[in-house]
Amino acid sequence: MIDPDALGRAFAQRYGRQPRLYRAPGRVNLIGEHTDYNDGFVLPMALEHSTWVAAASRPDRNLVVASDAYRETFTIDLDDQPPGPTGSWIDYVRGVAAALGRVSGADMLIASDVPIGAGLSSSAALEIACGYALLAVSSAPIDLVALARAGQRAEHEFVGIKCGLMDQLIACFGQSDHAMLLDTRSLARSAVRLPPAARVLVCDTMVRRELASGEYNARRADCEAGVAILAQRRDGIRALRDASIAELEAARDLSDRVRRRCRHVITENERTERAAEALAAGNLDAVGALMNASHASLRDDYEVSCPELDEMASIARSIDGVDGARMTGGGFGGCVVALVDASRARDIARLVQQRYEGAAGRRPDVWICRPGDGVGPVGASAGAVA
Repeated sequence: MIDPDALGRAFAQRYGRQPRLYRAPGRVNLIGEHTDYNDGFVLPMALEHSTWVAAASRPDRNLVVASDAYRETFTIDLDDQPPGPTGSWIDYVRGVAAALGRVSGADMLIASDVPIGAGLSSSAALEIACGYALLAVSSAPIDLVALARAGQRAEHEFVGIKCGLMDQLIACFGQSDHAMLLDTRSLARSAVRLPPAARVLVCDTMVRRELASGEYNARRADCEAGVAILAQRRDGIRALRDASIAELEAARDLSDRVRRRCRHVITENERTERAAEALAAGNLDAVGALMNASHASLRDDYEVSCPELDEMASIARSIDGVDGARMTGGGFGGCVVALVDASRARDIARLVQQRYEGAAGRRPDVWICRPGDGVGPVGASAGAVA
C-alpha cells in the first residue's frame, strides 16, 4: 500500500514545496466484459488499490511528471501536445491533460499499487488521478463525467486503444461496499451492495500479453461489423445492446467469427443485468453461476481468454466456498475475479495460490477485496477542493 505521508515528503524533497494529494482506484469488473464499447451493461467495483498523485501548480505551462514505478521524469508543454502514441506511460498523462484543455502547469509525483497489465485498469486510475489533480491545482471546476470522458479520449487519441467508458467512470464514481451497475449508453448508474457475507478475490495469473491492445481493437471492429449488418435488417439497431439473439441467429450473412463475437456481447448484457438483480437480493449462487457462464462465453465466443486464465478460473471454482469465477479485464492474461464466502476468504486465497503455482509454475498474487471509493482528494487536500 502507498504511504501518503511518504509520498508528500518525496514530493517536497524533489520539488521544494508541499503538495496536495489525490488518489483514484483501480477496478475489477464482476461481470459485463467487452460490453462497454457496445453501449451495454457492466457491473464493476472500485478497488482500494489506487494510483496516488502529489501535485502543486506551476507559474508556467509545463507539466513536470515523475513516477516512482517507472523511475522516469517527463516535462510536457501543455501548448504543444500532438495526439498519437509514443509507447510510453506518459501518453496517458499528456492525453488527459490535452483532453481537459483548461489546466495550468503543475509538478506531479505519481505512485501506484494497482498492478500494471493485470486487467485492473491501472491506466484509467492513472488518467483519472492525474486529471483530477490537474483540475484541482488549477482551481478549475471538477465535473466527474467530463473527467471520465477526458480519460477515455486520452486512450483513443494518445494511446491508440478504442476503449469504452467503464474504467474511467468507476474510477470516478466508485462507492465503498458497493458495485456499480452502469448503462454505458445513458451513463445511468445504480449502486448494488455487496453482501457482508461475500468477498471478492482478485487472482493474478502473472501473465501479460503484449498483443492484447491489437486484439482488443480487432474485437471492437468485429462488433461494429456485426452491427452494420444487423442494422440493415431492422431500424433502431445502433449497437449490439439493441439486438436480440433471435435477430442475430436470423442474420445468415454474418461470418462465423463475427456471429460469435456478437453472441457474446448480447448474452453478456443479459447476464450482467441478471447478476445485478441477484447480487442485490443476496443470491450469491446465482451471481456465481452467471460469472462462470461469462467466462465460458469469453473463452469460446469472444476468444480473449488464455490457458492460464482458464486454469485459474477452474482452480477457484473447485474450492469449497467459491460461488463463481471468471476472467476479468481485456483478456489474454491478467486476472480472474472470484466471488467467495467471506468467512473462508483467506483459506481460499491460500489454496488458489498453492494450486495455481503447482499447475502453472508461477506463484500468483491474490487479493481479498471489498469495494472502495472513487477519485478524490486525500487528507488536508480534501478541504482544498469544492
